[in-house]
Amino acid sequence: MKKLQIGDKIRFLNAVGGGQVKGFLSKQLVIIEDENGFDVPVLVSECVVVEAAGNEKLGQTEPEVPDKEPEKKTEKPKSIAKVEETNLIFETAEGEKITTCLVYLPTDIKNITQTSFECYFVNDSNYYLFFNYMYRKNNSWKSRFNDIVEPNTQIFVEEFDKSQLNDLEKICVQFISFKHDKPFRFKNPVSVELRIDTVKFYKLHSFTENDYFDDNALVYYITRNDIPEREMLVSAGDIERAMQEKIVSEGRPRVQRVLKKEKNPIIEVDLHINQLIDNTTGMNNAEMLELQLRKFNNIMQENLKRKGQKIVFIHGKGDGVLKNALLKEIKNKYKSCYYQDASFREYGFGATMVTIK
Repeated sequence: MKKLQIGDKIRFLNAVGGGQVKGFLSKQLVIIEDENGFDVPVLVSECVVVEAAGNEKLGQTEPEVPDKEPEKKTEKPKSIAKVEETNLIFETAEGEKITTCLVYLPTDIKNITQTSFECYFVNDSNYYLFFNYMYRKNNSWKSRFNDIVEPNTQIFVEEFDKSQLNDLEKICVQFISFKHDKPFRFKNPVSVELRIDTVKFYKLHSFTENDYFDDNALVYYITRNDIPEREMLVSAGDIERAMQEKIVSEGRPRVQRVLKKEKNPIIEVDLHINQLIDNTTGMNNAEMLELQLRKFNNIMQENLKRKGQKIVFIHGKGDGVLKNALLKEIKNKYKSCYYQDASFREYGFGATMVTIK
């Protein structure tokens, strides 16, 4: 049986019409220019050669499938019917307001003390986002990831282990929003700084149900309904001062604000390891101490601007390793702060009180 060649004239075996062979898509598919001048893909088995390329008249002979495409250069088809893979963008009514977040997932939640983590950025909106994810190091910012994120999608950002947690304490997310080939409402560029509580990565209950993943995750929102998130570190003292400032602005005696301001409550922070983490399996003493010091430094950084604030760190009596480590941190990093043993009546010998100066 004669093999199909470019230039052969054929008729269709099980349909009306025919045409001329223009090229091959595969061993099974041939490109036929039909009577109307359109190029269409047809199964080789559905073609019957009626006139060979050399004008040789043939009968209704069944063609053979070519072993390989002809080596000579073929003419480019005018229009080949084919299905192109496209990403359809589905929009929602609520997606016109942008909600975004960072989602952290443990790769092995059953081994929370040793597992690595994955970070995803979620774009819950109808907009494309040009997205940049940064961390702060040595008083400057460094980009960890950037990309264009399609509407209503999530994108993998990175995988990291616990040795990299210190780099994630201060992060920033920036993005600008737009739509392709259609009008859209202008949105302001977004730049949000977040302080990540890295201690949460050691605690199983920090990972909870969420709207975006089947697995429990730690979620930090960047925007909700177009409104950027800001991490607000608000204490009872802050609220009290704000209330008193409102009272003064309304014409009440200033003495009330001053008297109230002196009643700043003492902050208590329990650094016992079982208060910071659910399970210490697989952790050695050095790793536990590092976790306790990280919590101590986080609390100190959050309160450094609150002059006169007193913080009691409960470390227990023990062998004094944690207490000595805290005192070393205070002397090296917080030289302006005052420290002393906390009240023996309330804490025994197991606590140190720091006063922010």
